[in-house]
Amino acid sequence: MMNYVRHTTLESVQGCTVDELDYRMDATSNSIGSLLLHAAAVEYAYQRETFDNRELTEEELELWGAALDLGERGRHIHGNPLTYYLEAMQEVRENTIRQLQLREDEWLEQTTSFWYNKPANHYFKWFHVFEDEINHRGQIRWIRKRIPISQT
Repeated sequence: MMNYVRHTTLESVQGCTVDELDYRMDATSNSIGSLLLHAAAVEYAYQRETFDNRELTEEELELWGAALDLGERGRHIHGNPLTYYLEAMQEVRENTIRQLQLREDEWLEQTTSFWYNKPANHYFKWFHVFEDEINHRGQIRWIRKRIPISQT
C-alpha cells in the first residue's frame, strides 16, 4: 500500500517546475509543494507517534510544523525544486521502512490511546498516513490541471 500510494503521488508531480509547485489557486489555498512536504511531515510525525511513542519535540515542530499545519504557515513553503520535496519524502520513507522491518506483524495490532483519547492500533494509524497522502494527491492533481498555461 505504501509503495503504491507513493508511486501514484510521484506520477502526479512528475516534471513539475518550481512555478507549478508554488502555484496556489487563491490566497488561502495550499501549493503542490506544500502538500508534498505535508506528506513527508505527516509520515515523520507518525514515526514518532508509533515507533518512539512520543509527540514531536519543539525542534521537530520547528522543522516540520509549517508542513504539518499547512494553512497560513504552509503558504510560506515555496521556491524549492521538485527534488527538494522528493528527497524529503524519500528520506522519511526510508526510515519508515527500516523501522517497520524491525517489528513483527503483531506490532500492527498494538492499541494505544489516539485521537480524542480513543483507542487505535498501529495498523489504523499507518492507514491514516496513506489515506492522508491519497487525499492530498487528489488535491495535487486537481491543482495541476488548473495551473494557468502561463505558469507551465
